[in-house]
Amino acid sequence: MSTPANALGAAPAPARPRRSLWPARLDLAQSLSGLVLGLFMWGHMFFVSSILLGYDAMWTITKMFEGYFFFGTAYPILVSFVVAFVFVLFIAHAALAVRKFPISYRQYRAYRDHMGMMRHEDTTLWWWQVATGFAMFFLASAHLYQMLMNPGLIGPFESAERVWRGWWPLYLVLLFCVELHGGIGLYRLAVKWNWFAGSDDNATRRNLKKLKWALSVFFIVLGLATLAAYMKTGYQNRHVPGVRYTPAWLTNPPQAAPPAWWPSWLKGDKR
Repeated sequence: MSTPANALGAAPAPARPRRSLWPARLDLAQSLSGLVLGLFMWGHMFFVSSILLGYDAMWTITKMFEGYFFFGTAYPILVSFVVAFVFVLFIAHAALAVRKFPISYRQYRAYRDHMGMMRHEDTTLWWWQVATGFAMFFLASAHLYQMLMNPGLIGPFESAERVWRGWWPLYLVLLFCVELHGGIGLYRLAVKWNWFAGSDDNATRRNLKKLKWALSVFFIVLGLATLAAYMKTGYQNRHVPGVRYTPAWLTNPPQAAPPAWWPSWLKGDKR
């Protein structure tokens, strides 16, 4: 009869760790959701900044998203569907990203000490991404919920009134958080997944960093100009709360001829 190995004093064979693909899958999901959100925010900035081109331009963009030029009637609930999708994606991305946050003061101090010792710009950028992401979880959630519940209150006068009557501090802080977080995130994605790779990795990273800062500055300046335009409009309409904007050719009676691009089958104000 044989004697078991552990009875002879031999150490048992160590258990082999099980390999899992889930960390890689979650990391890929975080990258994809961040990419979609980052590109969406750049598009969103262009849409809301259309007020800089005039009230008619922003009204047209708003009604396009409400389906007015497809159905002949505006359906603000279509905006709610888009906001709901972005909201879910935003929460999913935050849940995936928080896995990498320091979860204790000891981890926080270790990272801060490491960052101070390394003095490496990419390490510092990651910390700013964490800080802005934490702030965005509260600021962006408030903004998205407001848009989800009031999709019909988007437009040159409607949005301006919201900004003027108390939302501008949130939007001002959110602007910097979004553009810094999104710019850093897209830069880190390009480095991580080796996009735009060249023969010299260091040169590629330097060029990507320059592009990242150029885009961040551009969108922050554009956002500040847009916020100022909403504040100006809100101030001008401060004595007429709840006023809605209507293009001159849709007033009753019309005060101007429709523009050349206006679809001939659309008649009247179908807000």
